[in-house]
Amino acid sequence: MAKISKRKQLFNEKVNKEQSYDLKEAISLLKEISQTKFDQTVEVAFKMNLDPTKADQQLRGALVLPHGTGKTAKILVFAEGDAAKAAQEAGADYVGSDDLVEKIQKENWFDFDVVVATPQMMPKIGRIGQVLGPKGLMPNPKTGTVTPDVKTAVSEIKSGKVTYRLDKLANVHTIIGKMSFSEDQLADNFMALYNEINRVKPAAAKGTYMENVTLSSTMGPGIKIDVKKM
Repeated sequence: MAKISKRKQLFNEKVNKEQSYDLKEAISLLKEISQTKFDQTVEVAFKMNLDPTKADQQLRGALVLPHGTGKTAKILVFAEGDAAKAAQEAGADYVGSDDLVEKIQKENWFDFDVVVATPQMMPKIGRIGQVLGPKGLMPNPKTGTVTPDVKTAVSEIKSGKVTYRLDKLANVHTIIGKMSFSEDQLADNFMALYNEINRVKPAAAKGTYMENVTLSSTMGPGIKIDVKKM
């Protein structure tokens, strides 16, 4: 018989897999069962009653979480001239044009978490779209990463901006903080994301919009949240 880890045993003792918990209780349980030596990321997954194959049932966007994510993202900005200078002043980690396109093409270089670009740069970025796209790095106006105002874009990302999108299995999955955050901070960040996803509900959505919502840590199983109590 396989040996059950202490973490798994603690989860089984504390969490009823069939039960959905109210938000504060779920966060409290998550903190109780997620005791590790490193500061785990807290993630939330929304199972949506949407059809990812239909254009009128897509979800994609971004928001700045009230308390940030606890993670400092490495930002690459494709820009030239004044926009490049503004990006550097805002704290972008890498700023360039053809030089960075070439570096990605030739060196398979991906030492960054987010890509921002001015609209004028998109034809150049199109040359590497096939490698950026599958990694979720392709800039997009809907997430505010294609914009003439790169300074604001960089500042918002550094302040804790997260992106979300409906995946092929009709899930929306993103991070809402770290285990070191207080329960109130995690609840605030969760509610900001929850309200945003409700705000952008497609007109074509039918029936129950959110089928279930699960809260988890990097190393831990998911805890179901009762959205009916929200």
